[in-house]
Amino acid sequence: MIKLSLCLIATLLVCAQADNINRDAQILSERNEPADPEGNFAYSYETSNGIQLQESGNANGAAGNFAFVSDDGQRYELTYTADENGFHPSGAHLPTPPPIPEAIIRSLEYIRAHPPAQL
Repeated sequence: MIKLSLCLIATLLVCAQADNINRDAQILSERNEPADPEGNFAYSYETSNGIQLQESGNANGAAGNFAFVSDDGQRYELTYTADENGFHPSGAHLPTPPPIPEAIIRSLEYIRAHPPAQL
């Protein structure tokens, strides 16, 4: 519950500072399932200015997504998981690494085909 409250407060503070946010936005829907004895939880909300968020999880990790409309009217969506290996976001707007150069791919294939001798 504290985690949810902190996330909601942080989101609201960030939104309150943005110029494009409708200050009269209303909560359209809200759902909160506090953690049960096993640690399973879920929550979600949607506001009239296009913000949507949902998350569920347990002591081993969480998964969720959120969406909002930017200053230029573009809708952004992010899906994520969080577990013992960290936070793993995905979204069409996130940067992607450049492709691996062909020479490096050939080198890796050669090393795989010709492993070094064991001492």
